[in-house]
Amino acid sequence: MKHVGVREFKDKATAMMSSGETLVIERHGKPIGFFVPVDATDRKRGRAALGRLGRAVDSALEQTGLHVDRLAEELTEHR
Repeated sequence: MKHVGVREFKDKATAMMSSGETLVIERHGKPIGFFVPVDATDRKRGRAALGRLGRAVDSALEQTGLHVDRLAEELTEHR
């Protein structure tokens, strides 16, 4: 997982997204978003996988009581 600043991501988004690497997008060193590549050869399966990921994150937040910002910190803490 690569960490990039929001400005760097904005300037080099196409190249970064083409790398196939998961990106943590940060502003002032704090995560503000993630880019998770999905195999684009089958859009229906890609959308389904993304939907499952979203439901899994929602479930984790509900079960743990964490706020989404804290979950992001947990995921990026050990870089």
